[in-house]
Parts: sequence; structure tokens; C-alpha cells
Amino acid sequence: MLRKRKRIGLLALFCLFTLLAAGCGSPTKNEETAQSSTPVSYRLKWLFNASTAGDLWAKEKGLFANYGLKVTVKEGGAEQDAIEELELGRVQFGVASADQVLRAVSRGADVLVLAQIFQINPLQWIYMKSRVDLEGLDKGALKQKLPHLTVGITYGGNDEAIFMALVKSLGLEPESLNIYAITYDYTPFWKGEVDLWPCYRNTQGITLSEKMKEMGDKPGFLNPADYGISFVANSLITTKRFAKRHPETVKLFTKCILEAWHQALMPENRKEMVSILERYEKTISPSSISKQLEATRELVTDHGQREIGYIDQNAWAQTEDVMFQQGLIKKRVDVTKLFMK
Repeated sequence: MLRKRKRIGLLALFCLFTLLAAGCGSPTKNEETAQSSTPVSYRLKWLFNASTAGDLWAKEKGLFANYGLKVTVKEGGAEQDAIEELELGRVQFGVASADQVLRAVSRGADVLVLAQIFQINPLQWIYMKSRVDLEGLDKGALKQKLPHLTVGITYGGNDEAIFMALVKSLGLEPESLNIYAITYDYTPFWKGEVDLWPCYRNTQGITLSEKMKEMGDKPGFLNPADYGISFVANSLITTKRFAKRHPETVKLFTKCILEAWHQALMPENRKEMVSILERYEKTISPSSISKQLEATRELVTDHGQREIGYIDQNAWAQTEDVMFQQGLIKKRVDVTKLFMK
């Protein structure tokens, strides 16, 4: 009887050690991420729409939780500045365009670029083909055309910097152009007072194109990238300070966002992504949202030429040079020091 009790005791002890050993072994993915994460806030650049598809997918489909991250996603907008909030410690991650990053860094801001979301800048100029057609023009022909057109510009916006870079590359003087200072009112464009109107190709561009088609017209787009102007758009950012203190959280957050963008733009997930966006974009039809997603996919994936999140350092260098030459930044920025190693 005593031997039997000893055997039972040894068996229980063995089981206990086995359980402890299992508990001390390699953690599951969720356990590993949970141990290294910290609650964070994430400020987007603009309102929830197709340009934030990956972010919304991560939020709505539980990807943040899968990575053990507790993330508060904050909508952007004209009154929001992700870089300012990063510096004040109100958020730990954000989205900003290259011109915003370079302006801030030239003034001494602490910004670290983790990934470049858009491989092609969505900011382009839309026009009605019944009035003007710039399709297929080479630089020489475009140089001849532009002085005869009225071009919409948001003074102080990145569209001003991009367009002036194009003007310079064509060998034109800004004084030779007809520039119209635009607001959010599209009336001057519809009336024909402005020939070229700046818009985001994947969102406003879709809406404006559909309206033109209803009017019996056809849309065209002037894309500065077709003429060698590679101006970097939205990128994922944090601060070097936060990355140094929480390297694992930064690594996981970046990986999560890029995976979310990949999933959000997969053709087989289109219907579900449209359904998610419908809850945020209540004034836009599902068919329009689907078109916006397709346009976004082409801009983010560069027609499949690059992996999502690829940082085009040459484009960053060109953006920095354009801004310095135009006096938009007062001191040079070493772009090679902006990126996550």
C-alpha cells in the first residue's frame, strides 16, 4: 500500500513538472506579442476612407489583438497633426506625408519612418477631356500646354510643392502660369474656370470621375510621377525615442499594419473590405467604394512591382531636394537617418 502511494505521489510530481516545463517553453504567437507590447494610440492622416483601408482592416478584423497589441485608432483630418501629437506623447504611431515629415525634422522634430504606405502618390490633377486632353504628352508638349491652362493649387499644401517641382522640371517659370487658389468648393472646376484640379486619385478622383461620366464627359489625370516627379505620400511613423524604449512594440505594430494592408487589398477580401468602409463612408455607394479600393491597391502595391511598405529612399531624397530648392525647408535633411534600420 505504501509503495502504491509513493508511485502515485511520484506520478503526480512528474505531471506537475511536465506542466511547469510546458509553461516555461516557447510561447504561442499571441503570448509572445502580448509580453512585448504596450497600449498605444495611432493617429491617421485623414478621415476614414479607402486610403485607410489597411488601418481599418487591422482595427475591425482583430489583427491588433492577434499581435497582442492594444491600439486606439484615431481618425485624422485637416485639424489633426500626427507629428505634433507624437512629440507631445499623445500618440505613439501616426501617418504623415513626406513633406510633413521633412518640414518637422528640419525644425528638429524626432521622427522615425517605419514604412511607406503609398508607392505612387495619389495626389494628381483631374481634368475634363472635353476641355483639354493631356494624355500621352511628353515633357515638351506639356511645357507648351500648361501656360494656356488654369491650374488649381492649395497654397501651403503638398500639391503646391509637387506642382512647382513639375513646373521647374519642365523649365517653366511660375509667373508664366495661371494659378487659381482653391478651397473645398468644386464650383470653379465645374464651371470651367479651373482646368486642372488637384485631388486624390483613389478617393476624390473616383467621385469626380463618376460625376463627369453622368455629365457625358470623360476624366483625365495629370500625374507628376509620369514626368519624373516622385514625391512621397503617406508613411507610417513613430519617434526614435519611442522605438528605442519599445523596440518590440514598434516591430510588431509595423508588421501588423503591413499585414493588414496586404489582407485589405486582396481581391478575395474586396467584398468584406467594402462592407467595412460602408460603415464609415455612408454617403458613397458600395460600387464607388469598390472602385476606390482598386485604385488604392494600384497605388499601394505599385501594380505589384514592390512589396507593401517598401521605402523608396531615392524618392525621399528627391522630395527633400525639391522642398529645399523651393524654400519649403530652411536646412537640409539627411533622409538616410529617417528610416528604421
